[in-house]
Amino acid sequence: MTDTVTIVVRQRVKPGRETEYEAWLKRMTEGAQANFPGYLGVGFHRPENPGEQYRQIFRFEGVEALEAFERSDYRANMLAEGAHLFAAAPAWERMTGLEFWFDPPKGTRIAKPSPHRMALVMIAVVFTMILILSTGLALLTPNWPQPLRLLLTVSIQVVLMTYIVMPWLTPRIARFVYPNSKII
Repeated sequence: MTDTVTIVVRQRVKPGRETEYEAWLKRMTEGAQANFPGYLGVGFHRPENPGEQYRQIFRFEGVEALEAFERSDYRANMLAEGAHLFAAAPAWERMTGLEFWFDPPKGTRIAKPSPHRMALVMIAVVFTMILILSTGLALLTPNWPQPLRLLLTVSIQVVLMTYIVMPWLTPRIARFVYPNSKII
């Protein structure tokens, strides 16, 4: 399995060109969806106030898919086509952190996820998983040294959280983690 890559693009748009920019971005993302198999989608966030940056969160199946998109003629052509709309060059940034465990509600404009709520969810998930896994593994491996059993517990927990638990859970708790989101 490959690790999902998340890219945050921040873009300042020339005043009065916002509608044209949004139409251009829609064409670009639809083309990426159709032409790049490792492209998983984009979250689009309008600025809260005029003149602030737009933010897009692109997701790719892995580094190879991202790099194929970044090196593509399609991307270069789309950026050239939209250049007259930009007040400044877009800033592309690979991001990590807890907020990328959590997807915002679909069709929303968001500020930031609530760090307190992210922490609460992570504590509940990690505690529950460790309790279940450590109890189960203690029964299955009673003669193993504690550090080895703990390593197995943590390894299973991380794999389950990355590929099963959090992908299943995040759409179900998005509105809780992003309490200030507005439907757009």
